[in-house]
Amino acid sequence: MRIPCAIVTAVVLLSLCGCGPAGSAAPTVGGATRLLTPEGRSVDPAFFPIGVWLQDPALAPRYKEAGMNFYVGLHEGPTEAQLAELRRHGMPVMCEQNDVALRHLADPLIIGWECASEPDNAQSFQGYWRGDVEKIREGWPELYASHGLDRKPYTGTYGPPIPPHWVVRRYQEIKKNDPSRPARVGLNQSVAWETWTGRGWRTGKLEDYPAYIQGGDIICFDIYPACHTDPEIAGKLWYVARGVERLMTWTDGRKPLWIPLECTRIDNPDGKMATPEQVKAEAWMAITQGATGLIWFVHEFKPKFNGHALLDNPEMLAGVTAINKQIQALAPVLNSPTQEDLAHVTAANAEVPINLLAKRHEGATYVFAVGMRPAATAATFSVKGLGDAKAEVIGENRSLDVRGGTFTDEFGPYAVHLYRIP
Repeated sequence: MRIPCAIVTAVVLLSLCGCGPAGSAAPTVGGATRLLTPEGRSVDPAFFPIGVWLQDPALAPRYKEAGMNFYVGLHEGPTEAQLAELRRHGMPVMCEQNDVALRHLADPLIIGWECASEPDNAQSFQGYWRGDVEKIREGWPELYASHGLDRKPYTGTYGPPIPPHWVVRRYQEIKKNDPSRPARVGLNQSVAWETWTGRGWRTGKLEDYPAYIQGGDIICFDIYPACHTDPEIAGKLWYVARGVERLMTWTDGRKPLWIPLECTRIDNPDGKMATPEQVKAEAWMAITQGATGLIWFVHEFKPKFNGHALLDNPEMLAGVTAINKQIQALAPVLNSPTQEDLAHVTAANAEVPINLLAKRHEGATYVFAVGMRPAATAATFSVKGLGDAKAEVIGENRSLDVRGGTFTDEFGPYAVHLYRIP
């Protein structure tokens, strides 16, 4: 995320119910039932994690109205006052494991721990590395040697990223203090865009990432294509899915993936930003690729700083709210097992691939699909085990005929269609 504050979080969510899955007891913190396991998986099938990044606790009611169900991070916190304000609004939070937080280990309001924000970024030489090449030798002995730091002073602005094994070390400290909550590591846009130069000495070194992901239970990365200022990425929304696909590979699909999404111009000097339709496409690109949670990045830095810019944009706020509420309504389906070979799709326009996710839940088949390019195509779906039926297009007030398990629909640029077939 594009803000200088630590963010590796963990999730164990406050539950309003007293039971877990049938036949099992839900884990607890301080006697309160949780919605997520210590590894970050949902206990309550009705909960799909949708967070908001680094916000004033006083704004919690507005974010709850918009369909967000936890806070990610607290500025220079947590403090007792911040926790009290969030408790007043019933908004759980993931926060750093500072002295205040450690006094609240039994408090279910705290749902997890942060550890580091984008440790894979190049770090300030005078800041993080404290101008000390010996610290670099400790963390990256091979870089210390290859850059000849034993022979000449270093005068650059940035040194290398935080070493992966230091991230893992911090993760182990967090888990030692509190094994009951999971930890989340947040990675940068190089996960999807490997040539991004923001990694400095480690630009292009994707081999670092399997080590970084050992430093968290829940893994994230952020890239914001719609408002991106680099022409290689700008407008190419599918980079969101590309990054999720890589994380799925590096984690072997064994760790929850929570993906931050854009909804403001962030730092685009020309004011370019996503439309609500594009944001919806990014959300479903992430989910159909394997994401199990979302986090909204609502800050804006240009033309002036606004830490809650989403709340000041009625059109985008309405769009984000609709996305969140639709996803929450589908949470029991999304949290059910994925049926890898249940459905297949063929696009009439080979230049417009279609991502899909198929589930079976309570007697119905669900197919969630999103067009991956800014162009139109027809798409033909085939679903195993179906004969003739009707496919309801969720939220669109229309249905399609299914013949012999096959149906066809039209996709506009970056279109999302969600199907339920009884």
